Amino acid sequence: MKLAVVGATGLVGREIIKVLEEKQIEISEFYPVASERSKDKVIIYRNKEYKCITPDDLLTKDIDIAIFSAGSRVSEIYAPLLADKGIYVIDNSSQWRMYKNIPLVVPEINPETITKNTKIIANPNCSTIQMVLALSRLHKEYKLKEIVVATYQSVTGSGMKGILQLASEKKGELINRYYPHPIEQNCLPHAGDFLENRYTTEEMKLINETHKIFNDYSIHISPTAVRVPVIGGHSEAIHAVFEKDLEIKNVYDILNDTPGVKVLDKIEEFVYPMPIYSRGKNEVFVGRIRKDLFDDKAINIWVVADNLRKGAATNAVQIAEYIMEKM
Repeated sequence: MKLAVVGATGLVGREIIKVLEEKQIEISEFYPVASERSKDKVIIYRNKEYKCITPDDLLTKDIDIAIFSAGSRVSEIYAPLLADKGIYVIDNSSQWRMYKNIPLVVPEINPETITKNTKIIANPNCSTIQMVLALSRLHKEYKLKEIVVATYQSVTGSGMKGILQLASEKKGELINRYYPHPIEQNCLPHAGDFLENRYTTEEMKLINETHKIFNDYSIHISPTAVRVPVIGGHSEAIHAVFEKDLEIKNVYDILNDTPGVKVLDKIEEFVYPMPIYSRGKNEVFVGRIRKDLFDDKAINIWVVADNLRKGAATNAVQIAEYIMEKM
């Protein structure tokens, strides 16, 4: 396979390269792609040095798959140009997610939406991926009716600017301000940009992307997205209401059988998912599983995942693996 990583010097781009190395995917030609200012910067992949090229340079290369993580503008310009050449583009930005003819894919849930004629495939938002994966098999069994979710999102979701603000505040410095308020020892009920409906872009992604991935627009979703001073992963408190009565043992069995999900739920031993534990791991971790005290059709769960891994890089690489195998 001949593969390019667009945005190779960024947080997610570097993580994509790590995941490719860990999975030992056979790549005959590898192209790290970055902006003009990072051209010729050296990237190490499987103990070999590669110099970064620009997106314009990439247009002259013969490749099979390009994984994009360089922002919406780069994806808007270059993804169609590569797709027109028959190259599969896996895009981590929000640019293409809600286009009707472009699949929004979590490989454990809806890989069949990728076809030979599908050349641009959208990677969902990080907080969406972990939520839908945790609920996917339960949805098949009991049919989701409503989701109320509060997210506790790592500063890594904001890129290096968020990380640098937290790091500078930990040192007592007042530089590198990215968020409108301090993030150290604070929680901001404000992840993403505010919209006219008073929700944020991160919150609307949870609604719109979940509907598209499940191909079910009847589910009521009420999200609140919070930015927290954590490096390592996103956490979510999820209240899910279904159309059928739940058997809690069956809920455990279904979650244990859900691909990509790992149950950590031994409260007597204080075992439950935490972002510090999820860092660098590819699974979605689920714990604090309990039936609602007032509704036999509802459960409450706590879901944690590394937003740079399954929330971005790992999911994208899994899509690439699916294309390699099936297309």
